[in-house]
Amino acid sequence: MARPTSAARRFAEAAFDLARRDGTEDAWRAALDAAAAALGSEAALRIVENPALPFQERLAAVRAALGAEAVRGAVDEPVASQLVNLVGLLVERRRVAQLPAIAREYDRLLDRSRGIVTAIATTPVALSTEEVAAVRAKLESMTGATVSLETAVDPSLIGGLTVRVGDRLYDASVRGRLERLRSQLVAGTRQAHGGG
Repeated sequence: MARPTSAARRFAEAAFDLARRDGTEDAWRAALDAAAAALGSEAALRIVENPALPFQERLAAVRAALGAEAVRGAVDEPVASQLVNLVGLLVERRRVAQLPAIAREYDRLLDRSRGIVTAIATTPVALSTEEVAAVRAKLESMTGATVSLETAVDPSLIGGLTVRVGDRLYDASVRGRLERLRSQLVAGTRQAHGGG
């Protein structure tokens, strides 16, 4: 998962502070996701981040995109004007492309405030529903928190799995074990040759 930029983090924290103040945390989550989807296309970005267009035209394009039926249905009215203000600031600073990163960072802040940690389990083949539940239960016992588990497939792992929880990586893959064994053998060979 890509790490958010400091600018994306700051915007997400500002939105999160507003949401906590107003008790609109879930509404902001939906609003940011809808805005990221509405303005995330290359066509939309070409318009809203085009410095050749006057700011008011770019802001009008944002309002039109955020006023579309699909977005309006996802955004609660109290949050809508605040969302337009936030996106307007992003337009002014030519940072609309960071909306998806802002939405992800906001989700992380909201989950953390609720005692939820996000984990990504990567396996060589897709996990069954039972296996996902078992991995989630194990991670919850390890972290002492509720775990929101995402899964990914990487056939190069050969077997086993890797799990990333925040900045920590737990590697129980066959590939990881083979790499560690190789490193130990290389280190042992160097020590044997260096000592003799």
